Amino acid sequence: MFSKPFRKTPLAWRQLMKEKTRLVVAVAGIAFADMLMFIQLGFESALFDASVKPHRTLQADLVLINPQFQTLFAVKNFARERLYQTLGYEGVQSVSSLYIGTGQWRNPETRLERSILVWGIEPTKPAFTLPEVKNNQDYLKQLNQVLFDQAGRPEYGAVADIFKKTGNLETELNNKAISVKGLFTSGASFAADGNVITSESTFLQLFPQRQPDRIEVGLITLKPGVDAEKVQSQLVAGLPKDVKVLTPEGFAKIEKQYWESGTGIGFIFGLGTAVGFIVGIVIVYQILYSDVSDHLPEYATLKAMGYTDTYLLKVLIQEALLLAVLGFLPGFILSFGLYQVTYAATMLPIFMKLERAITVWIMTVIMCSFSGAIAMRKLRQADPADVF
Repeated sequence: MFSKPFRKTPLAWRQLMKEKTRLVVAVAGIAFADMLMFIQLGFESALFDASVKPHRTLQADLVLINPQFQTLFAVKNFARERLYQTLGYEGVQSVSSLYIGTGQWRNPETRLERSILVWGIEPTKPAFTLPEVKNNQDYLKQLNQVLFDQAGRPEYGAVADIFKKTGNLETELNNKAISVKGLFTSGASFAADGNVITSESTFLQLFPQRQPDRIEVGLITLKPGVDAEKVQSQLVAGLPKDVKVLTPEGFAKIEKQYWESGTGIGFIFGLGTAVGFIVGIVIVYQILYSDVSDHLPEYATLKAMGYTDTYLLKVLIQEALLLAVLGFLPGFILSFGLYQVTYAATMLPIFMKLERAITVWIMTVIMCSFSGAIAMRKLRQADPADVF
């Protein structure tokens, strides 16, 4: 019976606007909670994306790895002959091998050493889809020439700046003299703070303990129009079980799963998101509870007039949803700006994604609605006879 007056009178909006200071505090609190969730989810996504970026830039339709492979941080090798065996299968056009190892890069300015991920490739065959690598790959045909990842940590030195000015840079890798002949952009990850690409011949000189017939990744290129899943099934059935055949995306998935569930990283970011959610609930609850307490006589009057708890709950939920909208917008805008600042400072691939924005928005609505429902307990305990 009260639905028509309710539609005509924006009671929830008027109550929020009556106490503008309280409204500003509530909006700021929700925006802070949303920013906390955005930052946690953004960093989690950025770090995972950075960890699998090398996997997704491999120039291959299928990859061959050791079945025990979990992460590039501790990569396992396998017999190179397994890769050559794939050439006997219908649909396989060419293969190439990758060596992966962790070396010690010497900062050319400070002379301090820092671990760096080293990729050994066949310089006559494409290994990465990165244009910077393809354009400079011929330099790697000569020994002791490398391509340097300009998106790595600054502790490696101002390598990119020096190279761009002089066209050359000499330093040491694993205590051996090397020359930087090109730059590419990959970025730091869980596995390494930076990357270096060199030829397999140079790689084996840098890591003399390594066996030439043992590789970390085999790259398989298929003939045009060939069904990759069909060839993958044939290779899985025909090759010995000491290797695993995957698509580049499947290869990346193993790396991501390792850092997500094999370490505490996923739990830490999930906990941070949950903390932001709880902070938001507490803030909105305090605002709505204070609003109910301050207007308890008015609410009691409404109950005495015949308005039900359901009607009053709708008012509180409306207030909560209005707060959700008003708090989400500045939280979204500020988080978008923080993403840009973080990317410029760290080169991590942290960007605003539609699915993340939708996720945080849904969490904000749930957060505010739940707070409104809790605040309703104060009204249900109020008896009009006790107020008047």
